[in-house]
Amino acid sequence: MIKIITDSTCDIPDTLLEQYDITVVPHFIIWGDEQFRDRVDLQPVDFYKRLETDPHHPTSSQAGVPDFKQAYEEAAKRGATQLIVLTVSSAMSGAYQMALNAAKLVKIPVSVIDSKGPSMSLGWQVLAAARARDEGANVNDILQWVDQVRKKLVQLVCMDTLEYLQKGGRIGGAIKWVGGLLRVKPLVSINHQSGLVEPVGLARTHKSVMEMMYNKFFDYLAGGKKSHIAVLHGNVPEEAEALVERVHKDYNPLEMFVNITGPVLGINTGPRALSLCGYAEE
Repeated sequence: MIKIITDSTCDIPDTLLEQYDITVVPHFIIWGDEQFRDRVDLQPVDFYKRLETDPHHPTSSQAGVPDFKQAYEEAAKRGATQLIVLTVSSAMSGAYQMALNAAKLVKIPVSVIDSKGPSMSLGWQVLAAARARDEGANVNDILQWVDQVRKKLVQLVCMDTLEYLQKGGRIGGAIKWVGGLLRVKPLVSINHQSGLVEPVGLARTHKSVMEMMYNKFFDYLAGGKKSHIAVLHGNVPEEAEALVERVHKDYNPLEMFVNITGPVLGINTGPRALSLCGYAEE
């Protein structure tokens, strides 16, 4: 039995995690003297409300070797004979290395994949692995399929401010924007080869950065058919649903859903951020 394990930055909706029996290893939010497990002890809506009012900025800490090892051992106890573990980009977090180190401590084979991305960049690869497994694919075939999906992925994120990206330290190539530009609305992308954040563009208004994201996202998909698209948001559900309706009307994707971005990633993107992430099969 092949078990799929990922970390809490995946942003996969709970219904799909349950449907495909995907185990999620939580990272940690550190807020002053308090520590929370991502999406376990601290839920996204509560996180964003506090983020806007608490003068202290939170930080995050990756899940460690013991956390991954525990997940592996529990999967083995439930009958798993092989594990496939997918983590957030190694360029953004040490989670990939923690998962690799933990794999040496268990008796069953563990394949660890660096997703080269956060959020649903990771999530789509996790779902691809779970779906291929359920269709009867072996580990090698699953790894190849995940690699193919990764090469097709597009993720764009528009933020209300550069402030959180700068504070969170995950600014990547967008560092060139820092310096008197905190009032602009940045648009960034994920490079799925380097696993880093890259600058795309700046806008003066929320509406204009949203339009930039929408147009560039579908340009990058190049009119691909049979698309799988996720809308992620920083606690602005109404805007996210409006974006979903627009995409359905314009492009009629094969699969689409919306989810709130989790706390570990929200530290960097901040409230009111919106993201489009997906790929096209053809």
